Amino acid sequence: MQTKIFVANQSHRNYSTLICEMIEEAAQNRGTGIAKRDPKYIQRKIEEGDAVIALHGKQLVGFCYIECWENKKYVVNSGLIVHPDFRNSGLAKAIKSSVFELSQKKYPYAKLFGITTSMAVMKINSSLGYQPVAFSELTKDEAFWDGCKSCTNYDILLRTNKQMCLCTGMVCDLKSLSIAKRGKENKTSWENFLRFMMLRRLKWQRMAKQFSNQKKITNNESK
Repeated sequence: MQTKIFVANQSHRNYSTLICEMIEEAAQNRGTGIAKRDPKYIQRKIEEGDAVIALHGKQLVGFCYIECWENKKYVVNSGLIVHPDFRNSGLAKAIKSSVFELSQKKYPYAKLFGITTSMAVMKINSSLGYQPVAFSELTKDEAFWDGCKSCTNYDILLRTNKQMCLCTGMVCDLKSLSIAKRGKENKTSWENFLRFMMLRRLKWQRMAKQFSNQKKITNNESK
């Protein structure tokens, strides 16, 4: 039996509850946040043609959907999930590629962005043409950032005034993307991304030291 990926449609609405359960379970297993969604929201994404679904026969094995922000100026591929039995099989990359192509077709003038803590997702994103960016280059829509409230790391986002968190921000400008160019730059993009992560780690270490010193000063003043 072959696993197939489809642009989700009305016939897939009944999977919405199971999709939400898989998203929540994935968040718990990773120990990081994925914005929680209810079945009605997922159903709406399916009905609007803003989602892709992976089925092994009739079994749900993967899903991802598109969200739009600032009047379709920014779009996000959210809620990527893969059934545990189908991980490390290349399915996640296939789903990301499918939802990426759907985003490019439906929103060709948008900036496609994402935030994630998953190195595997970051590597896939790099291969698709995403570049790591500061959070200041992402959408300013508060509704997007409200979705982070269910994340266990939300306090970090607040402490840094939404400038940094454990997630890495990445952006792909769809209107300027060339598929042929993307293929040639895959290796360079990943190397640049690794350098970005190294610099980001150093910045985090400096910030952690500053927070620690500030806490010591506050404690001493309160004695």
